[in-house]
Amino acid sequence: MPNHLYYGDNLTVLCDSIASESVDLIYLDPPFNSNASYNVLFKGPSGASSAAQIEAFDDTWHWNDSAEEAFGEVIRSGNAAAATMLRAMRSFLGDNDMMAYLAMMAVRLLELHRVLKPTGSLYLHCDPTASHYLKILLDAVFGAMNFRNEIIWQRATGKSLMKRRLPNNHDVLLAYHKTDQAVWNDRSIYTPYDLDNIPKKTAIKYSHKEPGGRLYRLDSLINPSSNRPNLTYEFLGVTRVWRWTRERMQAAYEAGIVVQSGPGKVPQQKRYLDEQEGIALSDVWTDISPLNSQAQERLGYPTQKPVALLERILNASSNPGDVVLDPFCGCGTTVHAAQKLGRQWIGIDITHLAIGLIEKRLRDAFEDVRFTTHGVPQDLEGAKNLAARGREDKNYYFEFEKWALSLINAQPGNLSKKGADKGIDGNLYFGAKSEGRAIISVKAGDNVGVSMIRDLRGVIEREGAGIGVFLTLADPSKPMITEAAGAGQFELPGFAPVPRIQIVTIEQAMELRDRAVRLPARRDDTFKRAAREKSDRQGDLF
Repeated sequence: MPNHLYYGDNLTVLCDSIASESVDLIYLDPPFNSNASYNVLFKGPSGASSAAQIEAFDDTWHWNDSAEEAFGEVIRSGNAAAATMLRAMRSFLGDNDMMAYLAMMAVRLLELHRVLKPTGSLYLHCDPTASHYLKILLDAVFGAMNFRNEIIWQRATGKSLMKRRLPNNHDVLLAYHKTDQAVWNDRSIYTPYDLDNIPKKTAIKYSHKEPGGRLYRLDSLINPSSNRPNLTYEFLGVTRVWRWTRERMQAAYEAGIVVQSGPGKVPQQKRYLDEQEGIALSDVWTDISPLNSQAQERLGYPTQKPVALLERILNASSNPGDVVLDPFCGCGTTVHAAQKLGRQWIGIDITHLAIGLIEKRLRDAFEDVRFTTHGVPQDLEGAKNLAARGREDKNYYFEFEKWALSLINAQPGNLSKKGADKGIDGNLYFGAKSEGRAIISVKAGDNVGVSMIRDLRGVIEREGAGIGVFLTLADPSKPMITEAAGAGQFELPGFAPVPRIQIVTIEQAMELRDRAVRLPARRDDTFKRAAREKSDRQGDLF
């Protein structure tokens, strides 16, 4: 199975494109409207949430016809436990946002259970707002006997200004196996000892030191069973029932592994600290730090999870070559970790901007990565088809616009389209302190003309922006090119001047991506460049 990236509603993708029992591991981090910025893809240049934030599920987690339909699908699903539990929740909660969220999640969890192999596992990442309700749903879908862990991940340090309650500084991961045959790599749950910071109890136990500095402790060689005639013999003047045969004991003694502290003393075995598995993980994880603003792997996505967190999950519950699925893949941390660790992967997201971010992230991080993207135009003809649908259905027009902006990594200007966009379809920021702003105008029609260039010039003058980008599906006419050139150059001190009005075709944007727009000291407020992975454990390439 090749690697796949899907744009669209994950419920539709799961039903239409993912086969039953085809996935080895599922990780999901679904957004919930209790956190207004939960699935915001980026923040504005000031650091505050942008007015143009991408909230993929802005209208999804409210009780409406879609929630009622999801509720009905669960009731008719044939899973009696899930249906009974969802009815009980609705009786208790009523028809509100939380109930809509649970209904939407329940129908998706049923599909996720279907696509998971009998040897598979699921990890659901959430905050304490809804974790208790989600666990009940998971018990109903997977069976309470298949619950494995409630993992607590400390994602932040406590805030000192909380006056009426304790600060919330953790997330919850609910781990379920599909059956008792699920993959579990117990060796992966140990972390090596830090020899410069050994736990006190361990340091007391491993109190002996070799001349070269290796720490060890002495362990008994006496067999717990006293009735082993074949293992009863004299060694170094001491007769006991030993754990090892005489031959093995002699070889270990000659290798310096068996020692006797004095004549007549019972010989003992050396156990070296650096040969032990390490410290076993518990269900409270405090050793994986969240991504702060200075973290190298941070891409500008406020809820981005550390790759190390996903690597731990993948190492524990999957093997190289296995298929990993993330149905809410956001900025792509799961698929990044899967690619790095040699797993195959499937990612699904409902925003074009997220799909664009993941594509860029993977290509930046992995030199030879290969994957297939579904649901977005792959060539100029596909772009024209999406635009044509937009002329018939306004919703598709906005999808074309968001997709076009994602090509050049621009922030959409007015996603909700509530009210006039004032000629601003998107923005790009540049300069070390965001001194500059480029305004994007997207045109999907066949009829473009010089008046549109004049309009864009008027918008950037009105807004005080430095640059205007005319992003067009149709080729520009010569008068349009002349008009754009007449706007002159924009100069930022210390950088080469660039055209004040730039005409970029969709074809150019598809080929050059963010290089299609010329900006001085471009800022990557939307998508930052992922560091190139040096690991040789990359996934199979298809």
